Amino acid sequence: MKPADSKAMRQQMEAAYLSPGAARSACTRGRRQPEEPCPLRTDYQRDRDRILHCSAFRRLRHKTQVFLAPQGDHYRTRLTHTLEVSQIARTIASGLRLNEDLTEAIALGHDLGHTPFGHAGERALDAVCPFPFRHHLQSVRVVDRLSRGGRGLNLTWEVRNGIACHSAGSGEVQAATLEGRVVRLADKIAYLNHDIEDAIRAGILSEGDLPWEAVYQLGRNKSVRITTMIFSILECSDDHNIRMAPEILKAHQLLSRFMFETVYVNPEAKGEEERAEGLIQRLYAYYMEDPARLPEFYRRLAEEESPARAVCDYISGMTDQYAVSLYQELTVPKFWTVL
Repeated sequence: MKPADSKAMRQQMEAAYLSPGAARSACTRGRRQPEEPCPLRTDYQRDRDRILHCSAFRRLRHKTQVFLAPQGDHYRTRLTHTLEVSQIARTIASGLRLNEDLTEAIALGHDLGHTPFGHAGERALDAVCPFPFRHHLQSVRVVDRLSRGGRGLNLTWEVRNGIACHSAGSGEVQAATLEGRVVRLADKIAYLNHDIEDAIRAGILSEGDLPWEAVYQLGRNKSVRITTMIFSILECSDDHNIRMAPEILKAHQLLSRFMFETVYVNPEAKGEEERAEGLIQRLYAYYMEDPARLPEFYRRLAEEESPARAVCDYISGMTDQYAVSLYQELTVPKFWTVL
């Protein structure tokens, strides 16, 4: 078999096997900038690989998921969350005969624009910048404008649309593809169940604290709950909608409300968030006072677009530790060493 045959075979498989509602790579709406097709990979496979190899994806390893600077190697980061979303989404896509390559590309790219310190960083920037700051829109900006030294990744329309519509922050706007809608649900399934596990590990709650109505419907441990929700999606979805059964969705929402009331606003779990927000906002003020302090790439963005846009781009791309180190470098006096 010639190497180029693998791509043709993949597209033939998509045409013959995928469900009528699935996205087919041969029918993509294309890229913003036309380019020569890859002879080996479909467009969605190529998008997945571009996301995996971009620097923004690597930085997710050092960005907060829920707990700021947790002591231990077993807590989720933004990167492990992303990989878990990808696994859940691919399982659903496989069961529904959707395009797994497109699903994976959207899942891997959905949080590329997340700030340091998780949603605390997102709230901090949103409070001070002159435009709404939303991480799902920033993720699209990362792949469109910021990656590869300003050239962007030039992803297909379907991947970009799925990233833009993955979050509750996008309101009722659904992704145009079923694959994008799968990622949105997979994200909710992943963060809820994995946040429960991290909260139990941190000693903030125990399995016995979970509301019994939700546990009765979904299961007594993380694995069973995830499996229950996936089964429900596979049973209830069709070529027009991706959804859970009403009773499973109700149990999921009950569990989500419980987590917001006991963990997401818990002083022990979130006690450092005010400090993190203050740090982000002080960095923003520092660079807005004199945008010439920005690195060269972001100075160009400030001139081409606006200082606020460039400062948000710079800060949102930082890892937690880089933001802390930079803040200390800018604000903590340096002591002289006399020889």
